[in-house]
Amino acid sequence: MTVSPIPIFIGYDPRERAATNVLIDSLYQHSSAPLAITPLVTPQLEAQGLFRRERDPKQSTAFSFTRFLVPYLMGYQGWALFMDCDMLCRGDIKALWELRDDRFGAMCVQHEHVPGETVKFLGEVQSAYPKKNWSSLMLLNCSRCKKLTVDYVNTATGLELHRFHWLEGDHEIGALDSGWNHLVDVQEAPAASASNGGPRLLHWTLGGPWFRQQRTMGGVLAAEWFGAREDAMKFWE
Repeated sequence: MTVSPIPIFIGYDPRERAATNVLIDSLYQHSSAPLAITPLVTPQLEAQGLFRRERDPKQSTAFSFTRFLVPYLMGYQGWALFMDCDMLCRGDIKALWELRDDRFGAMCVQHEHVPGETVKFLGEVQSAYPKKNWSSLMLLNCSRCKKLTVDYVNTATGLELHRFHWLEGDHEIGALDSGWNHLVDVQEAPAASASNGGPRLLHWTLGGPWFRQQRTMGGVLAAEWFGAREDAMKFWE
């Protein structure tokens, strides 16, 4: 029996290389299924002629818009998972993959996040808009996302992209359990581990402990991230 790897695309920002590496290791360490992980590196996409937007003043990461190229990169076939790099996986990503539902064009955790702050990590602007953080983790039914052409991704407004205007309507957005995209220091800190019903994916949307200025972001969750980094760097004698 042939088993296809789960296609996972990760938003990549050179300032968050440590976060990306730890996330990738955490995905592999907890997964019961093979994974095919692709970081979305902006210069590579630019070199291929797929991304040509000038940086938007409201754009806080290098992958704010490149995430929407995933259906194109998949040839508009099958499903794929996109996630921001500022996450840590604590559970089996195969369990999320099994939630795919063909009734929808995209599935995500539907946060009700209205940021109170105006500045994110490293002085980046914190923008408030409906569906905030919804696009930070998306299960994409690529054949239903054909409006996300290269031209559309390069010319649509940020709000059109992040508010899912490329689908026919909100009825095409399926809801995922909040444990698959827990917003650290935005939502109440989880009392339980992933194995005891706590969140399976932690998301440092305000900036994480890989930044020198934010070593304690998330409190005990910051310590958990450093523990995961130590595990990822461990070698056996």
